[in-house]
Amino acid sequence: MDLSIISYDSNSAQFKNLSSVDELAQYHDDSKISWVNFTGLDDIDSVKQLGKYYEIHPLSIEDIFHTDRQPKIELFENYRYLSIKTIQREKRFIHCNYNRSKKQKGRQEKQEKIDEFLIDQISIIITKNTLITFQEMQGDAFDGIRKKILENIGDIRKAGVDYLAYVIIDAVVDEYYLTIDHLEEDIEGFEDRSAKTNDETFIDEIQDTKKYLLQIKRAILPLKNCLNKISRQENFFKNDKYKPFLQDLIENTNNALITVENYREWLSNIMDVNLSVVSYQTNKVMKVLTVISTIFIPLTFIAGIYGMNFDFMPELRYGPAYFIVLGGMALIAVVMLILFKIHRWF
Repeated sequence: MDLSIISYDSNSAQFKNLSSVDELAQYHDDSKISWVNFTGLDDIDSVKQLGKYYEIHPLSIEDIFHTDRQPKIELFENYRYLSIKTIQREKRFIHCNYNRSKKQKGRQEKQEKIDEFLIDQISIIITKNTLITFQEMQGDAFDGIRKKILENIGDIRKAGVDYLAYVIIDAVVDEYYLTIDHLEEDIEGFEDRSAKTNDETFIDEIQDTKKYLLQIKRAILPLKNCLNKISRQENFFKNDKYKPFLQDLIENTNNALITVENYREWLSNIMDVNLSVVSYQTNKVMKVLTVISTIFIPLTFIAGIYGMNFDFMPELRYGPAYFIVLGGMALIAVVMLILFKIHRWF
């Protein structure tokens, strides 16, 4: 369990890491806004204890633990509940084998760095003057928000808890864009390689990227639907002045979805180009092999006839006959190559 609280007003702000839920009682102050962040949903008892302290409905506690569910919003008498999906990109190393040089025998292991995208659910509880975030994984996109609160940068300390909720959602949406921008760099690399490579792993890399884009879409689309639902409800954000911010979030999520779809189509086009290049290269090889086979058909025919062990064969006992036949075979091959060139078959 990792439990922390930021308590602030327009004049001051305080950050504190807590060792237990019981320590929250000393920070209960209606004159200040509190942001409680709970990380580590494996500590079930502490989550339930926190739920009892803030009078969170058991249904919301159940939704907090079920991180595989779609994002949703719910309105209760004393709080509002919102769950959203975040995407974390991290580098990890894998061990893979590769062939050694000819002087070295066997295979050797090496480490290869790859990207991995992790989907985490953040559940948000919004009360009168307290906002609680529940996360399963360590690390988030909220360090910039914490810095702004503690150093009094921007308008967060001057606004209410609803504005803090907006800022947190906006940080999640910004994280979507960072992930999409990173994938754009990969896609541009795929485009450069598409007409130059016939590597078997190329298509696998494209399919993995399309899978990541699908994961992003599955995270953004439900959030967009939730934001549209919030915009139609007057009770979620208590102050109407936050509606323009909400509309901006909706537009950003919509633009992110459009970008994801465009990138998926872009990848499909790159895959088509690569398959066309591979097919073209295969056709070139087949054309060469066909020409070679066609040239050898009459040569094989002649060699087959003169290879039969008959006593009565034309020029069988004539000395230069062997060289005459070879010369005739070579002449036929040259004539056929000239004809192929004239007809542009080769």
